[in-house]
Amino acid sequence: MRTHPEGHGPVRFGPPLPEDGLPVLPELAGVLAAAASRAGPEPVGGGTALIDAACGHGERRGLPAAPDRTILGPGAPALLTALTAAIDGDVLVPRPCAAWWAPYARLLGRPVFHVPTPPESGGVPDPYALLETVRRMRAEGRDPRLLVLSVADDPTATVAPPELLHETLEAAAGEGLHLVSDETWRDTLHDPHGSVLLSPAEMLSDRVTVVTDLAGSLLPPGWPAAVARFPAGEEGSALHARVLDVLTALDARVAAPVAAAAGYALSEPEPVTARVAASVRTHARVAAAAHRAVVAAGALARPPQCGRHLYVDLTPLAPALAAHGVGDAQELEDFLTVRLGMPAAGGHRFGDDLETPRVRLCTAPLLGETPEERAACLDADESAELPRVGRALNKVTSVFDDLRDDARRWESSR
Repeated sequence: MRTHPEGHGPVRFGPPLPEDGLPVLPELAGVLAAAASRAGPEPVGGGTALIDAACGHGERRGLPAAPDRTILGPGAPALLTALTAAIDGDVLVPRPCAAWWAPYARLLGRPVFHVPTPPESGGVPDPYALLETVRRMRAEGRDPRLLVLSVADDPTATVAPPELLHETLEAAAGEGLHLVSDETWRDTLHDPHGSVLLSPAEMLSDRVTVVTDLAGSLLPPGWPAAVARFPAGEEGSALHARVLDVLTALDARVAAPVAAAAGYALSEPEPVTARVAASVRTHARVAAAAHRAVVAAGALARPPQCGRHLYVDLTPLAPALAAHGVGDAQELEDFLTVRLGMPAAGGHRFGDDLETPRVRLCTAPLLGETPEERAACLDADESAELPRVGRALNKVTSVFDDLRDDARRWESSR
């Protein structure tokens, strides 16, 4: 996670998606192993069986898409790159946003414009800020065309409320923007009954392409596969064709053994659904415990609602950080990575200002050091109370409590 001191965060040092840290589901490994002898390649965009499984997966979530409007690629970054290449114009993203969104637009020579999010959640821009950003861009001769957003968000681990989503989509539609909804984390809600998650495609079906990286809940991150579901109508059909052209030019196809595993996972047999539920439950409890620890120390963080991470603002502890020589997010990343003994990606990775002391903490490193320790978390009634997890959480508590105590000493000495 360390970067070269010059440059403060090259793309190649960017943080990966938050992993689940758990052993591969045996049934899933068996499907992949059985397909390992396949010599022929999977078609670009996915074969018939894989696309049918993806369509069924979407139908069960209220996201219908015909096979001729569905594409599978080797991970969401490949799909977002192809989408960005297929849509002319400038790209807008929320601030903060997933670390991998902006680099692919810049790779294609497209500037990326960040739009602030409201205080209650991340992933979806504030509608008034979106309108003002678009107005300013056009006044400067820019051509905003594409908005990428995420209702279930990385890095903030929040779920945007439906009323905010509706207002933002209304603003985006009025400005003629096409939307890419990254729904990688939609199946990782910590409290499915307490969090209302609506897909932008349910509200604006003719202008939204849904992208889902299967590493969010179904596949290990080392088995890259993702789904793109395109809107109906002529615009959606034309975009589907252009994206397929880009993927073909790149020969970006899902590996045949991974395609077999992805098709099995997307069909959601009982072993898969049971593992997803257990994984979500485990990470939710550990994330909640980590959230309590950082907030008790005086840091700011929204309660995590999805995913395997939380986003922490250490501004209230800035005096203590300054005493340790920490003056920006890169230095905070380096400092906490060493102190915690786990990655702590700085907020600048996600589009936040370098000067703002924010970090994304992931829960996977807190589950254990061995596959056996991590697997034990799945069967525990309270994973946060397991000895290994408890020690890891105590480490987080200790590091943040020390910063709180340092801040108090600094205030009392003034």
